[in-house]
Amino acid sequence: MDEEEISMQIVNPRAAGIDIGSRSHWVAIGQGEKDYREFGVFNDDLYAIASWLKENRIKTAAMESTGTHWQSLYAVLVSEGFEVILCNGKFTKNIIGKKTDIQDCQWIQKLHSLGLLSSSFLPDEKTEHLRTLCRHRSGLQDNAASTSKKMQKYLRLLNLRLDVVVKDVCGQTGLKIIKAICSGETDSDKLSDLRHYNYRKSKDEISRALKTNGRKDYLFALGQELEIYEMLESKITQCDVEIGKLLHEIIDNDPDKKQH
Repeated sequence: MDEEEISMQIVNPRAAGIDIGSRSHWVAIGQGEKDYREFGVFNDDLYAIASWLKENRIKTAAMESTGTHWQSLYAVLVSEGFEVILCNGKFTKNIIGKKTDIQDCQWIQKLHSLGLLSSSFLPDEKTEHLRTLCRHRSGLQDNAASTSKKMQKYLRLLNLRLDVVVKDVCGQTGLKIIKAICSGETDSDKLSDLRHYNYRKSKDEISRALKTNGRKDYLFALGQELEIYEMLESKITQCDVEIGKLLHEIIDNDPDKKQH
């Protein structure tokens, strides 16, 4: 059987390929030796990329969704009127042998020219903002949970077994008692008086669990962890307010709601 050559049609004749990096971006507008350039990652560099693409009459560009490094360049290129394809790296990492940044950007450019790359899903601007805030809130919650565990550790080291008599150390009763301890209160009877009025554990049982060994170093560390925990809880509350505002904006601008 005779060998046949399979040719592929150019779908995007004015296409560029961009290899995203943390310290530089490599941009290819063709497969020739002079059809690629390296740019920095500062704001001026991003606009320089857009200018170079315009000079070469590029209409569309493809890049990989590498971490968060792509986001600033993506925003600049879209604002400058380019069609930008954001693709998953697993669809572009097919070069055999030793890879280079030049090979990567030219490989992406070739695939994009042949119409072989599809764009990943990107939410609209409001949804992107909401996702950022929700992710940030989740990070704050993780930090608060870690701080809570540290407070429990220092309470145990102080021989204050609050975790045995209180269901939630960072609940209403738990925090009242921790704040009093950090303020210098050492009388276990007075500390047990801070329990909620309908708490199941008796005053005597809580009092016996709150007799401390008085280690000042542990007490100092506990106080600092308490401050961090209260700060994180305050930030979570502020974040909730911002999320609420954004949700109201999204709902108020919902075209389906306006039709009804």
